[in-house]
Amino acid sequence: MRIIKRIIFLFATVALLSGCSTQVKNPEWVINEVMVVNETNFVDDFGQRHGWIEIYNNTAKTMDLGGRFLTNDRNNPKKYPIPRGDVLTRIKPHQHALFWADGNPFNGTFHLNFELDPTKDNWIGLYDNDGKKLLDEIIIPAGMLADQTFGYAQDGIKYNETGTASGVLLERVTPSSNNAILEENPKVVSLQEDDPLGGLLTVTSMLVVFFGLIALYFFFKLSGNIAKSMTQKKVAQSGTLSAVRSHSHLSGEVLAAIAAAIHEMKEDQHDIESTILTIHQVKRNFSPWSTKRQSLRELPR
Repeated sequence: MRIIKRIIFLFATVALLSGCSTQVKNPEWVINEVMVVNETNFVDDFGQRHGWIEIYNNTAKTMDLGGRFLTNDRNNPKKYPIPRGDVLTRIKPHQHALFWADGNPFNGTFHLNFELDPTKDNWIGLYDNDGKKLLDEIIIPAGMLADQTFGYAQDGIKYNETGTASGVLLERVTPSSNNAILEENPKVVSLQEDDPLGGLLTVTSMLVVFFGLIALYFFFKLSGNIAKSMTQKKVAQSGTLSAVRSHSHLSGEVLAAIAAAIHEMKEDQHDIESTILTIHQVKRNFSPWSTKRQSLRELPR
């Protein structure tokens, strides 16, 4: 009985100590990465470049952003209501949603009715469906350069060990993707170090293609010769007249000339044979039998 009481006391103590922990819990929705000035980076579904806000589902379940509010004005928490009923606002666990700060809300669900100003600090807040409970907020410092983002080094990790927000200028721009590189391929890293300009990779690829084409040429040529040889052997074994022709060394041009000569000889009309009479029709503009000269039998007196 005493052992059971001690175990219960131990569990209660651990639960109490863990509840008194000063570590701040990361929110379920995190404004994960923000770009203020977009000049050469990601484009929207209209082919335009604008600032954007990335929101991260920091839970292990699918959650819906529909009905919540995004704003850049502390005095107007319901500035942009995220439409309900859009299946794209259902964000899977540990996935992202990208909103364009372009001031064109009629372009779609993910186009906000406000823009970001690079000349001043930009406060961005995400509110719950009631427009009162603040789910997350972030302050983007003024002076952000073009194609530069501000956010968290690891997705969803907003607070550090001391409980303060750990937003920094990110080295990599990763819209709708992980802010941190989870794994690196050692072969890729080695290739980048040995061939930073990619020249070696380009030459190697061209050589592989070139030798591949040569190998295909010889393969098809050899297979064609083998097929021709097998066909000639089969014809020779059949014992027909074509078998004799198959062993002839005459080229195709010579055989074509011989065939043309035989055809011309058959079509030509001649009188060599004693039993054949050939009449050649003479085309004239008048008939010699209808002339007046032929109709007169005697000279006129």
